Amino acid sequence: MRREPPPAIRQTKDKRPMAFSSTRSDTRLFDRALLARRRARALAAPLRGADFLLQSVVEDMADRLAITMREFGTAVALGDVTGLSAAMLRASPKVGTVLRADGLVAGTGPGRADLVVDEEALPFAEASLDLVVSPLALQFVNDLPGALVQIRRALRPDGLLLAAFLGGDTLFELRQVLMEAEIAEGGGASPRVLPVAEVRDAGGLLQRAGFALPVTDRDRLTVRYDTMFDLIRDLRAMGATNILTARDRRPPARRLFLTAAELYADRFADPDGRVRATFDIISISGWAPDPSQQKPLAPGSAKMRLADALQTQEISATEKAAPGSAPRSAPKQDPSSADRAPGSRSDRTS
Repeated sequence: MRREPPPAIRQTKDKRPMAFSSTRSDTRLFDRALLARRRARALAAPLRGADFLLQSVVEDMADRLAITMREFGTAVALGDVTGLSAAMLRASPKVGTVLRADGLVAGTGPGRADLVVDEEALPFAEASLDLVVSPLALQFVNDLPGALVQIRRALRPDGLLLAAFLGGDTLFELRQVLMEAEIAEGGGASPRVLPVAEVRDAGGLLQRAGFALPVTDRDRLTVRYDTMFDLIRDLRAMGATNILTARDRRPPARRLFLTAAELYADRFADPDGRVRATFDIISISGWAPDPSQQKPLAPGSAKMRLADALQTQEISATEKAAPGSAPRSAPKQDPSSADRAPGSRSDRTS
């Protein structure tokens, strides 16, 4: 089985319902106990190369940390199942004490976390941390707004959050073929692929949680597999198979996946026969508010008129254009900025 991640990226609008919202305990979206069991199983029998998404995210976080012009006394690697992000932080000269926090077994030996924590109920004291990084863990939290509020409270003033989760069009190919195959074979469909959020949703969540200077962006990684079953094997090795509480608990028929694999190969295969799988990684960063941070200028304090900057003539709301004059067209908008969240950067090619 071969994986090939060629660069392929495009901005799209996703109208699927947002997955990350506050929920009551009796209507939770994710079965987190099942998630812990599947992660433990994946760690017990690792598949070589299946952590390519996590490796990519941690490398990106290291780059972001390297260009940050400050040092961090106490940092937490939150939801760090494998220890990769904690190792990255310990290798950085900008970070002092590093705590690896995860929901699996605690201890001091190799491969074990320093703290056992639940991302939905963090134990950290208010204003006790300088940096929190979370690679590909927050997409499994039932109450992401609440988790972000807890992280912001745990950060000291001017403390930094760096996080990444899957969103956008992630695994839209698998979602589509599984749904169609289940309808064709059984006359109905149950949820099998996790719902995801978009970049604009992530930016709003940061602002809602009280972070200053929020930034969100998206990287698209297209990975090629020999068959759909190789993709599912990677997902199982990531501990990222179906953990939805609304999943069908009955064992699926073998014919369901055979039909889905046929649809996948028919619709999402390249000329050489390999099939594509899309992963959209949404990265977010935000700072705990501090008086030293940059602030937007007060309305009316500008020293230059917009009309002068655009080299055009200003017309007031009550003024009418002269008869016969050509209407002025609005300045052309950069199409790459039309779908960004507030404070977001443009997409970067993976």
